[in-house]
Amino acid sequence: MFDLVGSGVDLSDEAALVTGITELERAKSRAAALQARLTAQLATVRHDAEAAAGLPAARRGRGLAAEVALARYDSPHSGNRHLGFAQALINEMPHTLAALESGALSEWRATLLVRESACLDVADRRALDAEMCADVAGLAGRGNKRIAAEAKAIAYRLDPHAVVDRAVRAEKDRRVSIRPAPDNMVYLSALLPMVKGVSVYAALRREADSCGDGRSRGQVMADTLIERITGRPAEVPEPIAVSLVLSDDTLTGGTGPALIPGVGPVPATIARGLITNAVTDPASRATLRNLYARPGSGALVAMQSRSRLFPKALAMLIGFRDQQCRTPYCDAEIRHTDHIRPAADDGPTSYPNGDGLCEACNYNKQAPRWRVRVTTTGTGRHTTVTTTPTGHSYLSTAPPILPGSPPDGPMEAALRNLLRKPAAA
Repeated sequence: MFDLVGSGVDLSDEAALVTGITELERAKSRAAALQARLTAQLATVRHDAEAAAGLPAARRGRGLAAEVALARYDSPHSGNRHLGFAQALINEMPHTLAALESGALSEWRATLLVRESACLDVADRRALDAEMCADVAGLAGRGNKRIAAEAKAIAYRLDPHAVVDRAVRAEKDRRVSIRPAPDNMVYLSALLPMVKGVSVYAALRREADSCGDGRSRGQVMADTLIERITGRPAEVPEPIAVSLVLSDDTLTGGTGPALIPGVGPVPATIARGLITNAVTDPASRATLRNLYARPGSGALVAMQSRSRLFPKALAMLIGFRDQQCRTPYCDAEIRHTDHIRPAADDGPTSYPNGDGLCEACNYNKQAPRWRVRVTTTGTGRHTTVTTTPTGHSYLSTAPPILPGSPPDGPMEAALRNLLRKPAAA
C-alpha cells in the first residue's frame, strides 16, 4: 500500500502533489511495459516447451490468453487483447514500447496504436511505429481520439487495401449486447457498420427533433428505439421470458431485493410491479417455479421443474445458481453448461459437477494442463478451483441466489441430502 506520509511528497504543497500524481502515472506506464515484456516472454517459453513436447502447431498456445487474463485479474476476452498487445509491442513496435516505458504513452494509447496498425504487414507496422513514436516529444498533448485518428490515417496511407479489407471483415462482427447499469437500468449496445449505425442514430435524432411533448431528447430517442424494435408502445412491456427470482417474503410485501440472473438485483417494489403486470396482462403467460436455497448460506440447491426433460431443467438450475460465466473475472453470459469433472473421466451429470460457462471459457479449459475441481468453502455455496498450466489457482464461488438469507432451520439436513443426489441420466 502506498504510504502518503512516507512517500517524501510534501502533502501541503500543491505543486508537489501534482508532480507526485504525474510520476505515479508514468510509473503505471513503465509497469505496463514490463508486464508486456513478461507476457511476450511467457508466450515464447510456452511455445518452445509445447513444440519440444511434440504438440501439434495448431494446438500450441491454446488457453494462454485466458491464463494471462487470470494473472491480471481480468476477463478471458481481455486476455486476448493483452497477449496480442504484448507480442506486437515486443516483436514489431519498439518505438511504441519505448514511449510506454518512458511514460510518454499510457497503456491505453499504446493499445490504440497496436489496434490501428493490426491490419498492416510487419514492415508497414514498423513504419507507422517509427512515424508515430520515434520522437516521443510529438506525443505530448495528444488525446485518445487524436492518437487513433493519426494512426488510422498513416495506416491508410501505407496500405489502403489492408485498411479497406479490415473494414469489410469487421462487418461480420456486428452484434447487439446488454450489460447492467446502475439504478435498475441496462446498457443496450449495438456494434454496426458505420453508415448503418449513423443512419440509425440520425433517424432517432430526427424523431426527437420533431417531438414536443416535454420529454428530453434522450428520452424520446430511447422510447422510439423501443417502439420501433418491439412494435409496441414504450410503456407496454414486451411479452418475452424474463427470469425474476425473489423470496416468498419479497413477494408478499418484504423489502428484500429480487434478482434477474445475468442482470442484477431488482428493488422489491419494482419486482412486485413486474409480477402484477404479468398477472393482469391477458397476453402474458407467467409461470411459477419453486427454487430451494440452503438456509444460512443462500446456496441454491434445487428447483421444481414442469418439464420431463430433466437435463434441460438441471441446466436452468445451474444457470440460476451461477448467473454468469463462472471463470474468475469473466462477466460473460452463460452459453454452455459443462461437466467440471469431464464425462470422459466418469464425471457425473449432476448439479455439483455442473458449471455455467461462456463459450470461450469452456473451450479454454480444454487446453492442456488446465484443471477445474469442486471444493468447499465456509460459505456453503458451490465453489470451484481453476488451476492453470503454471500451477496458479483461482477460486470461483457462486453468488447467493438472493442477497441475504434466513438463519439455519430444520430444512438444512433435507436440503443437504438433496444437494448430494446425482441427476438422473
